[in-house]
Amino acid sequence: MFDSKRLISLLLIMFAVSGCAVQYDNVTLTPEGNPRLQNLTPKMKQRIDELNHALIALDPAIVDPREAQSVAHDAFVYPMYLANDWGLTWPPVFHNTLRNSKQRKAGLCVDWARAMRARMRTKNLKTFDLYWGVAYKGNPWREHSTLIVTAKGKPFETGILLDPWRNSGDLYWSTIKNDLQYPWKYFEGPG
Repeated sequence: MFDSKRLISLLLIMFAVSGCAVQYDNVTLTPEGNPRLQNLTPKMKQRIDELNHALIALDPAIVDPREAQSVAHDAFVYPMYLANDWGLTWPPVFHNTLRNSKQRKAGLCVDWARAMRARMRTKNLKTFDLYWGVAYKGNPWREHSTLIVTAKGKPFETGILLDPWRNSGDLYWSTIKNDLQYPWKYFEGPG
């Protein structure tokens, strides 16, 4: 006979055992509120540079390379700070359970999208537009939100998604068309 209470209890125990705390070392905010990672590793520098080049490639005639560098840096470092601040756990689905049961203050994909958009808005970007993208809108098990960045005046579909939720604060980024996991749709923006 199927006992749903036992199954739920077993699943919660499995999640509790498998859930791991996520911690990023040497990440702080400056007094001005800018994220800072002491001792950037060569690998992290490479990842930031790759995103920087991809952002510039959105439209080299429009995009300011200094803005691209600033966006790329914060897109990687700010989620690390937030992961620490929010007491993030892995996997993200387990963290969602903790967040939905009010055991964590933030960490759902919408929290990430809001925080990333707010951070990028502080930069007063002149050569980028910021969009909110949603995949599987209305599906309670699959709906996902993230920040999309485009060159100023360019369509949503040309953008790069910045998704720190997917890897628990370790930024995943891709062009919209190359992200095979989520069918991104316009939700809100630019701005």
